[in-house]
Amino acid sequence: MAWMCSGKTNDELVNNLVKGQIISAPQVISAMRAVDRAHFTKCDPYADSPQGIGFGATISAPHMHGYALEELQQFLQPGMCALDVGSGSGYLTACMAKMVGSSGYVVGVEHISELAEQSRAALQAHYPEWIDSRRVEIVTGDGRKGYINEAPYDCIHVGAASPVKPVELLAQLMAPGRMFVPVGSGIQYIVVYDKDARGNITEEMLMGVRYVPLTDAPAYNSG
Repeated sequence: MAWMCSGKTNDELVNNLVKGQIISAPQVISAMRAVDRAHFTKCDPYADSPQGIGFGATISAPHMHGYALEELQQFLQPGMCALDVGSGSGYLTACMAKMVGSSGYVVGVEHISELAEQSRAALQAHYPEWIDSRRVEIVTGDGRKGYINEAPYDCIHVGAASPVKPVELLAQLMAPGRMFVPVGSGIQYIVVYDKDARGNITEEMLMGVRYVPLTDAPAYNSG
């Protein structure tokens, strides 16, 4: 059912993601209902496909955001701390902020300054209390280096492909914690890294994907 969950409204999109068995966790469904994709992209926001958001960047297809939230939901409980690398439009960052609640914290890192400002404006316009209370923050920076200021994180989502195992980001993951990241250059896979309470890391490849790479800002590539 992936790529077949488009809707005419945000609710219809979420309903189709549920029917397609992409999402099932109540808190994921609730977050995706509460955060309207149209607040973050005006181009076919409810189409289940990537959409351009300017500056050579895209917002990922809704089913990929659904997969990510499902995999991370155990580490997006109220009061937890999360990092969204390559936050782009800010949509997934907002979904994560909804899930961690008023006692949690989510930071999105975006290397294209114009996109970072655009996503901050969207959050301020539609979820001002989250910005004012610092439940969510967007910073401009090199996502490959994470955001050490608020580390460690219960979970990390990466919205662009790392060519190799993202060791620097894994160092910012809490023990226990989980990371969802596309890995590879030619052939890419979504990899879930789990760090246990002792700091041991295991990995699981979930599916083949095609993401833009984590790059320097001048290339205008983002997840």
